[in-house]
Amino acid sequence: MSERVALVTGASRGVGRATAVALARAGHRVVAVARSARLLDELAVEPGIEPLPGSIDTPEGCLDVIEWVHGRAGPVTILVNNAGRGGWHDRPIWDQDRDGWRASMAVNLDAPFELTRGFVPDMIDAGFGRIVMISSTAGQLGAPSMAPYCASKHGVIGLMRSVAQDVAPYGITCNAILPGWVRTEMAERDAEQEAARRGTSADEVWAERASASPAGRVVKPEEVADVVAYLSSPAAAAVNGEAITVSLGSAW
Repeated sequence: MSERVALVTGASRGVGRATAVALARAGHRVVAVARSARLLDELAVEPGIEPLPGSIDTPEGCLDVIEWVHGRAGPVTILVNNAGRGGWHDRPIWDQDRDGWRASMAVNLDAPFELTRGFVPDMIDAGFGRIVMISSTAGQLGAPSMAPYCASKHGVIGLMRSVAQDVAPYGITCNAILPGWVRTEMAERDAEQEAARRGTSADEVWAERASASPAGRVVKPEEVADVVAYLSSPAAAAVNGEAITVSLGSAW
């Protein structure tokens, strides 16, 4: 596969990190975006990965990323909108403040909108493009005390389905991946919060999540990244507008 420029947000940890590595190993030039310069520097020892520390929680931050990539790496033809604000921040709806709502929307939904509209012209010019949105099983189901997270992840799927219709005539696809439980740092905080509420341990919460899966375990970040890598390839040209669940057969 010829080298293409790929942008991965939220690339310093978990699914984003695994995705950046998978795309780099597939031969792409990967621009890895995240807040932590230290973690990005650790990731950048992997050949083919260029770190870009920055925040995408404002339109201005997204524009800075777009301009940096265009100036340093060139046109982007693979975009992975992975960065997210976890549901562990959220509260029951009567206690949910507006600032928390907006913070979740800014990262989980507004940033994919800004980056997608900023990079699609590159893909149209190239006659090739792959956009992958990382949603969640919470994008199809509701969960208590997670209104901002669930609403934003539902929104990502709607955004994906509309974009898929816009870009299809230009050799571009747009799909979403809906991971179930993946033991990442973000999900670990959710488990710790649940454990504290129930008077148990985070390890016990994870054991319950694993036992609820038909496979008896939770998803690995690399397993989500493998699906991203496939959707980013020419082989996935006919897959467009799909919400693909990666959860080992579990609802969550």
